[in-house]
Amino acid sequence: MRRQLRVGIEDLCRFRGDVLSHEDQKRLVEEVIDETLGLGPLEPLLRDPTISDILIDGPERVSIERRGQLEDTNVRFYDEDHLIEIVQRIASKVGRRLDESSPMVDARLADGSRVNAVIRPLALAGALVSIRRFGNRPLEIQDLIARGAMTKEMSRFLMACFRSRLNVVVSGGTGSGKSTLLNVLSGFIPKRERIVTIEDAAELQLDQPRVARMETRPPNLEGKGEITARELLKNSLRMRPDRIIIGECRGVEAFDMLQAMTTGHSGSLTTIHANSARDPFRRLEMLVGMAGFDLPSWLINELIGSAIQIVVHCERLSNGERKVTQITELTGTNGSVIESHDIFSFRKTGVTDDGAVTGVFSATGIRPRCLEQLRVAGSELSHEMFEEKELHPERIDRVAAIV
Repeated sequence: MRRQLRVGIEDLCRFRGDVLSHEDQKRLVEEVIDETLGLGPLEPLLRDPTISDILIDGPERVSIERRGQLEDTNVRFYDEDHLIEIVQRIASKVGRRLDESSPMVDARLADGSRVNAVIRPLALAGALVSIRRFGNRPLEIQDLIARGAMTKEMSRFLMACFRSRLNVVVSGGTGSGKSTLLNVLSGFIPKRERIVTIEDAAELQLDQPRVARMETRPPNLEGKGEITARELLKNSLRMRPDRIIIGECRGVEAFDMLQAMTTGHSGSLTTIHANSARDPFRRLEMLVGMAGFDLPSWLINELIGSAIQIVVHCERLSNGERKVTQITELTGTNGSVIESHDIFSFRKTGVTDDGAVTGVFSATGIRPRCLEQLRVAGSELSHEMFEEKELHPERIDRVAAIV
């Protein structure tokens, strides 16, 4: 269809060759094709592999993030209706809608990129759209090491944790790389296991052959038909999963997730918003309380302490780099307090003149209590790996790595 449309537009342009230059004709053909079959002005940005985020604040202001830094673009929409029409195309392809009765939507592109849009009356100065992009090639653990996001020692420990079926929580702020790390870590899951994924907007890219993917559904025009993550999680327990992956735990499904982790679905994985490796405990306690169960805090903390073994915390630094700054092991509870200790950490030491953040990875010197469990499962790690010392990732040129 693109080829036929291109031929037709070029034929029309030849009739007025005296008005349009060759460059204008070429640009016009691309714009018409993008507008008719694609996403209009967004298409050139989506074809650029170096762009990680597209941020639209009304039809006149389109910004991008490239290599961790925001940049303005000369991309413009005709008006707000044009912008809303483009977003509606995206939403309709995944069964979502965007209008005055439902002015906020989460959707995804064909490549898994996450799209969020808010329109009037919630957006006071015009439609707001953010597109969180994912690369054409899923990242692997070697890519994270090469970019300085973690070290070989940290990757070996996480690989052993997954193969030994420990329950892992990936925490971090918005844009810190939680979903990217979730995708990378899921690659450690053996191909023989059946995985059930639950997401609000499907964005996980798992290569395993036995993956059952489910996505929540918003209510329809009558306010009915909503399917929540909690309902999908309950249903997933009847699907004979070996592991359950929840794209993001942020609601009452937290209680069911913790129960699943302690009732035969070890090796499960989820992400949660938090500012440090200890914040997920407080967040989970709050989310379990939202589920409506009148449970004492000590019992909730005991459930959290027995369900989760490892927390991996990600941070986005001031210069846009993402790093794994803490790998923390939960060791149980002492009364109403969840006990934990850092195994690996990243300590910031300063900022260079060009804005780059400097710091060092280190092993804290604390030997994980789960080492015996890892050994029994066939992943024996040397004790020397956890001795207190600085760790140095093998870095490559940052710009070349991103491209």
